[in-house]
Amino acid sequence: MTVEQNVLQQSAAQKHQQTFLNQLREITGINDAQILQQALKDSNGNLELAVAFLTAKNAKTPQQEETTYYQTALPGNDRYISVGSQADTRKKYMPTRTRCATIEQSKYGSKDERDLDVIDLTGDDKDDLQRAIALSLAESNRAFRETGITDEEQAISRVLEASIAENKACLKRTPTEVWRDSRNPYDRKRQDKAPVGLKNVGNTCWFSAVIQSLFNLLEFRRLVLNYKPPSNAQDLPRNQKQDVSEFTHKLLDWLEDAFQMKAEEETDEEKPKNPMVELFYGRFLAVGVLEGKKFENTEMFGQYPLQVNGFKDLHECLEAAMIEGEIESLHSENSGKSGQEHWFTKLPPVLTFELSRFEFNQALGRPEKIHNKLEFPQVLYLDRYMHRNREITRIKREEIKRLKDYLTVLQQRLERYLSYGSGPKRFPLVDVLQYALEFASSKPVCTSPVDDIDASSPPSGSIPQTLPSTTEQQGAPSAELPSTSPAPLAAVSSRSVIHKPFTQSRIPPDLPMHPAPRHITEEELSVLESCLHRWRTEIENDTRDLQESISRIHRTIELMYSDKSMIQVPYRLHAVLVHEGQANAGHYWAYIFDHRENRWMKYNDIAVTKSSWEELVRDSFGGYRNASAYCLMYINDKAQFLIKEELNKETGQALVGIETLPPDLRDFVEEDNQRFEKELEEWDAQLAQKALQEKLLASQKLRESESSVTTAQAGEAEYLEQPSRSDFSKHLKEETIRIITKASHEHEDKSPETVLQSAIKLEYSRLVKLAQEDTPPETDYRLHHVVVYFIQNQAPKKIIEKTLLEQFGDRNLSFDERCHNIMKVAQAKLEMIKPEEVNLEEYEEWHQDYRKFRETTMYLIIGLENFQRESYIDSLLFLICAYQNNKELLSKGRYRGHDEELISHYRRECLLKLNEQAAELFESGEDREVNNGLIIMNEFIVPFLPLLLVDEMEEKDILAVEDMRNRWCSYLGQEMESNLQEKLTDFLPKLLDCSTEIKGFHEPPKLPSYSTHELCERFARIMLSLSRTPADGR
Repeated sequence: MTVEQNVLQQSAAQKHQQTFLNQLREITGINDAQILQQALKDSNGNLELAVAFLTAKNAKTPQQEETTYYQTALPGNDRYISVGSQADTRKKYMPTRTRCATIEQSKYGSKDERDLDVIDLTGDDKDDLQRAIALSLAESNRAFRETGITDEEQAISRVLEASIAENKACLKRTPTEVWRDSRNPYDRKRQDKAPVGLKNVGNTCWFSAVIQSLFNLLEFRRLVLNYKPPSNAQDLPRNQKQDVSEFTHKLLDWLEDAFQMKAEEETDEEKPKNPMVELFYGRFLAVGVLEGKKFENTEMFGQYPLQVNGFKDLHECLEAAMIEGEIESLHSENSGKSGQEHWFTKLPPVLTFELSRFEFNQALGRPEKIHNKLEFPQVLYLDRYMHRNREITRIKREEIKRLKDYLTVLQQRLERYLSYGSGPKRFPLVDVLQYALEFASSKPVCTSPVDDIDASSPPSGSIPQTLPSTTEQQGAPSAELPSTSPAPLAAVSSRSVIHKPFTQSRIPPDLPMHPAPRHITEEELSVLESCLHRWRTEIENDTRDLQESISRIHRTIELMYSDKSMIQVPYRLHAVLVHEGQANAGHYWAYIFDHRENRWMKYNDIAVTKSSWEELVRDSFGGYRNASAYCLMYINDKAQFLIKEELNKETGQALVGIETLPPDLRDFVEEDNQRFEKELEEWDAQLAQKALQEKLLASQKLRESESSVTTAQAGEAEYLEQPSRSDFSKHLKEETIRIITKASHEHEDKSPETVLQSAIKLEYSRLVKLAQEDTPPETDYRLHHVVVYFIQNQAPKKIIEKTLLEQFGDRNLSFDERCHNIMKVAQAKLEMIKPEEVNLEEYEEWHQDYRKFRETTMYLIIGLENFQRESYIDSLLFLICAYQNNKELLSKGRYRGHDEELISHYRRECLLKLNEQAAELFESGEDREVNNGLIIMNEFIVPFLPLLLVDEMEEKDILAVEDMRNRWCSYLGQEMESNLQEKLTDFLPKLLDCSTEIKGFHEPPKLPSYSTHELCERFARIMLSLSRTPADGR
């Protein structure tokens, strides 16, 4: 359909007007469209005058929040990542008033130079603040008119130059500095066919993510590597830094400009083809109604922006973006219906979606990130958005709308069944009818509450053991146990019974355990049961029918576009750019599909690792932690030239590596490789010379090493392994002698073998009783004897028998005349055990587990003692080891280790305390204190954060990690010295990396040797102290 010229002009004016209205809305925070339109009309379209007019009336922006955000957005710090901005006219999330204020602060010179224009932004005068905004707008516009370079273009260039300078500075660092390339060239040698990462030289992760995604498009790589600047090439704009989306916008703009100049030089056609435009840019047709008049307009697009908030998947975002609702009218008196649809007329081979996950919170005066979950497929079919399919799509959209309306009705109807009632508490109607049936069927039976409890109790368990002991402690007879509560017995077993003798004495002993009707005839009961049964069946059938209908409608909607005619335009996911963090700071990395190996790769700065779709989903969909996709890059699945390798024209084989480069670049790389090979040869020569020197001093070094080993063994005598099963403590020796003496008295005339058998039976009975005893937390009989540990963990009988024989065959018993003969018999029996009777490997494994259990106990004790002494660094190392050992033990059985929640709580609290200490040191601003704080974070917090993130079910650990990260991210919104800002931005990417890979682990601390008595005593003491300390929410 053709359109009249005046309608098109109105549409263009409307779009320009709408842009001004959006800028005014962001600057002033006023959402009333009529007020904004009137201000723009009164100012004759002058944006600065409109701002001044509006802010003179009512400027209601929180001063404190505004000031904070100005500090956050200061452009003078080239290392800060501004992730809250969008490119061009889509800059919705970083308010213009903030950018203007920072421009004012940075562009004006000394105080003498700006006496006329100086404005005090620290005071309470809102007029001064708003005049600063208007003045900054004017200055920004003037700068653009003079240079032709936008602030965004300057920002991108500035961060690139800073990164290059940082990289050069890094290469010049002295050997004493930590951050430099390895001197060993073999450490820098590329692994065969392995992708290469990009070093982060100061928050350039956003740059790496974009470049890696584009570099892995072979067609893009060919275009760039084979590019030759035209003769009339001009310098591209320089300076500034941006986020992923804005950098991608500007990068493509630069490439478009560069290739456009080349295309114009090489062709005489009127419209030369630009390869970058052909690769990344498409077209859509805007069809709609403006003030009652129909119009069409074709527009070009590159990155396609999509709103995330309010949508669950990518198709919902696209549907909302392609169908725009009411268009705000230029003139409020025009009441004609307005709206438009977008239809793709030409899709680019590389289609990039920019996911808008940031919005400006007007109330708080700062940008916020949207963490909502958004799903996207690996293969996206775009047929439904094509202009040629518009009629079919409109029909299907109407059908989907009708189905969704019907679905809403069914869901409301189902909700009435599932949440029945007129009060605040509602229940499923089926359950209500069932409860009524149970009540009607209940009969009052006069029986003793205690008899009823005893009859319903299980034959064995904790209840029969708990009730008598509790009764004895309270001194109350069993007939006075509570009988008024209808709670299930599980509640009784989970906590001690609370006796209230004065209240219980008033309860009649013949009350029923459950409510029941007092008077009901058989006929009434029969009619009521019949009705309730029938109604319940009817409700169940209705509920099932509704649920099936809802499922069918969902399935119909899902398959609406699955017919063959609507799956002809497939786009395959090529790359996902992920952002982890908050609106004002974060870390970027990319997942890129390796089309040759048919797998996903993760590009995280210099680290390139194999990945999977499952890991990509976890980090990219959002809704979990603070990581989510920020940019999606799809490629036309039918455009194989994008990923097809170049072939050798003579051999027909695929070109790989250096063969794909043009001659000039190939020569450059070959020369660099030759220099590197020479460096390898020089390194090998140095190593050979060192080896010769070491060979001459080999004998001397051997003597020194032997001497050091002897010294180390002598020095480490106090740090012994946990007592092995052959170690015989004084306490165990006395207990064994007592058992033998008791058995001897019972069998005075019997042989030593009979006495041994009796002693073993007595000892085993004693240990079984200890194993079955219900003890408080401070008493753990597993520490008293290894056999208690074996019994609780159901060790094989042969393992227990051999362990008891070793106890009675210990050589320490030979010094006691009463036990000497018993020891000899036990040793003889041990020698008679055949290998097939007892699996020696299994036997050793059980005893190793017990030694690890004692070792874990010692780690736990020392860790908790250090925690109570507020020595959190020492405490953390011991608690980490305790948790790791304990987790390994618990994987074999629930009684193999200690309470996992207890260790997890104090490990988490220890990290939080250390984080608080480090943050306080950083806040002090003193160089020494700041360095100490960052050392704590880098050596003790960052390496151990993956331990808290590895288990996704531990919600408290994940929340603790987020608290620690948010604490440090909050500093980005504060004013600080440039050196502090630099250290902070260097450190933050490490803290915000949500990888669960453990990159470094301290060696386990050495443990002192404890006797069994000392171990049990210290364990009881520390556990008792914990029971007297609040659990802090554990």
